Amino acid sequence: MNAARYDAQRAARSLARRDAVLRNLIKRVGPCRLEERRRADAFQSLLSAIVSQQLSTKSARAIHTRLIGLFPRVPHPSPRQILRKSDTALRDVGLSQAKVVAVKDLAARVLDGTVPAVEELHAMDDEAIIERVMRVRGVGRWTVEMLLIFQLGRGDVFPVSDLGVRKGYMLAYGASEMPTPQHLNEVGEAWRPYRSVASWYLWRATDSVPELLETHRRRA
Repeated sequence: MNAARYDAQRAARSLARRDAVLRNLIKRVGPCRLEERRRADAFQSLLSAIVSQQLSTKSARAIHTRLIGLFPRVPHPSPRQILRKSDTALRDVGLSQAKVVAVKDLAARVLDGTVPAVEELHAMDDEAIIERVMRVRGVGRWTVEMLLIFQLGRGDVFPVSDLGVRKGYMLAYGASEMPTPQHLNEVGEAWRPYRSVASWYLWRATDSVPELLETHRRRA
């Protein structure tokens, strides 16, 4: 399957036919708005993902904005510009020392070809991309999965360790606790080859908490 060309609305209809809970969630949320984040290269996407690790969306956006502000003459910093910037300057915008090390290692590995250019990434399968990009210090599977879903437009990625996906599943399915990644892997088999779209709807489940709780109350 060429995941970069999948039809998100067709995927949602397919998921709704297979899973009654997802069908209810899809009806509440509406059309899938999962779109590729068009950036010039993988470096910008991964840089943003590293900044966002273990932070709220608001905090991550603020730090990323300050980071970009260190380079006022360009829209986005290049790997060489990141490497030339001092650790102190990067920490001053809000990056932890671990993230400073990670973004500099990312820059170095983009320059030495460890992290391929976007054109090459599009020709690689998901697991090959994950294996290559996880060589960057501080980059785990989740970070690469975000690249796959949002920039490369891959349709069958399921970030089972993602807190939002796990919480969304708990709310949508009326579970008493968040599912384990292993449990999500098992139930997600039924959603292939559209697990990226299923993930997007599970993320949106947290926006539908009152309606979902009322649905579960009526069923009880």
